[in-house]
Amino acid sequence: MTTDSGAFAERLLQWFDRCGRHDLPWQHPRTPYRVWVSEIMLQQTQVSVVAPYFIRWMAALPDLRALASAPLDDVLALWSGLGYYARARNLHAAARLCVERHGGELPRDVGALTALPGIGRSTAGAILAQAWGDRLAILDGNVKRVLARWHGIAGWPGLPAVERQLWAFAESHLPHERLADYTQAQMDFGATLCTRADPACVLCPLQDGCVARREGRVAELPTPKPGKPLPERTATVLLLEDAEGRMLLQRRTPAGVWAGLWSLPESADSGQARAWFDRHAQGDYADGAPLAPIAHAFTHYRLTLRPLHWRGISLRDPMADNDGLRWVARDALKALGIPAPIRKLLEAGT
Repeated sequence: MTTDSGAFAERLLQWFDRCGRHDLPWQHPRTPYRVWVSEIMLQQTQVSVVAPYFIRWMAALPDLRALASAPLDDVLALWSGLGYYARARNLHAAARLCVERHGGELPRDVGALTALPGIGRSTAGAILAQAWGDRLAILDGNVKRVLARWHGIAGWPGLPAVERQLWAFAESHLPHERLADYTQAQMDFGATLCTRADPACVLCPLQDGCVARREGRVAELPTPKPGKPLPERTATVLLLEDAEGRMLLQRRTPAGVWAGLWSLPESADSGQARAWFDRHAQGDYADGAPLAPIAHAFTHYRLTLRPLHWRGISLRDPMADNDGLRWVARDALKALGIPAPIRKLLEAGT
């Protein structure tokens, strides 16, 4: 058995040459901008989901300056459906800072990169290693899982003491060349072979040095986050259509859930919903037809939306700003950033 750091990287690269993913859209060409966008999209999102979004994004925003000059609404529309929309807002803000501070280029420096919105230590390492071949470690969820198993590290990886251990191991395994391939190899290995459930240990090129496999602890490592029930919340959303079949959308506030996106007017309960309707709409609140509830899970709570639907509605003051309200035709929905569950409701043809 071996725990030699050099052997770890060598075997992983050999596995990558045979079994790794070599035709991902951000690999051809592998530029700093393309690597950066892909890394942000891949946070908490699978490659199969990200690939078509990445291709559409690059067709619309092919370089950093194009992203920096794009309206935020266009950026959010391209992101719509990927979730965790703060990632898109951070990309947009970071691109503008790169234009202001770095001559329109992504900086080749860890400190300058991590000073940009949405780029932490692991993402900075992934960008620098893949775009420039710099010798820097990454520690995303896949890498944490692999290292926790191979070294037999107990404790939830989100704890600072455990994370420090894992960072030290990640850096100790770095090879002196092929850093771009090694970075991709780690991500591919964790995503396709050393998976969270049912890892393919019999096919693993690292199995003879894996502490978790030797001690029968593969299923228990990495240690799960201490669990607690997610809070449940409910809200009423108002789907108003005018005589032309346009739907009334409202821009969300700049902070909080779905910040800056276009959604339906939302209230915490039916009393607040009625007050909102009476203030803005001409019609009878009691005519609202209930639609099927929409369940949506966030990281910290579960939300149930209860839609009410009206047709032939007009606003009391159609010329006023109306709290960020906008009538939108059904065929114009694709041009806006809209939360996925709300978009599904709007496009259902109610």
